[in-house]
Amino acid sequence: MEQSIWEWVNAAGSYDAIPWERLPELDLYMDQVITLLSKQLEPFSIGEEKLLTPSMINNYVKDGVLPRPAQKKYSCEHLAMLMMICMLKSVLTLPEINAAMKGNLQNHTVEELYPDFAEAQQKALREVADNLNSLPSHDENALYRRAVMLALEANARRIAASRILDSLAPKEAKEAKEPKKEKPKKDTPPAEE
Repeated sequence: MEQSIWEWVNAAGSYDAIPWERLPELDLYMDQVITLLSKQLEPFSIGEEKLLTPSMINNYVKDGVLPRPAQKKYSCEHLAMLMMICMLKSVLTLPEINAAMKGNLQNHTVEELYPDFAEAQQKALREVADNLNSLPSHDENALYRRAVMLALEANARRIAASRILDSLAPKEAKEAKEPKKEKPKKDTPPAEE
């Protein structure tokens, strides 16, 4: 495998999300949030892709996915939610992420959800790293096959997640998504002259 792939495999295999206890206790300004989370999210980006920008954060707030910051400062709850949003956004749509977050937050706090989320993400990354480490390093055909298999598995899991979220959506939300059917026009007899 190319050196960059091995570097990613090593980073993914040893990835540790920031534990809840180590999230900053002091609220952070936007530029501090970007700096902290960019380092934390680095294994999830490809090339020069930015997983988090100020405009993204502003859009998450505007769309109601992320609570408004207090006096332009972001708390540890904001940081944890941003981590979750950024890890999910390549798989789920923003409305799906919003539904999943709101559904989970009905019975749990962000502090309760985040450790389980971080652990599940770490486990998934380690499984993929182990999967790739089992490949012969110079067999391009094996790499192409594994890339397709990983993509198919990811697609199946994405579809399942979307279907689950869709089945949990309130009836009103489902009706709002469906195109409105036109009422059939009644045949009216031609006007008599």
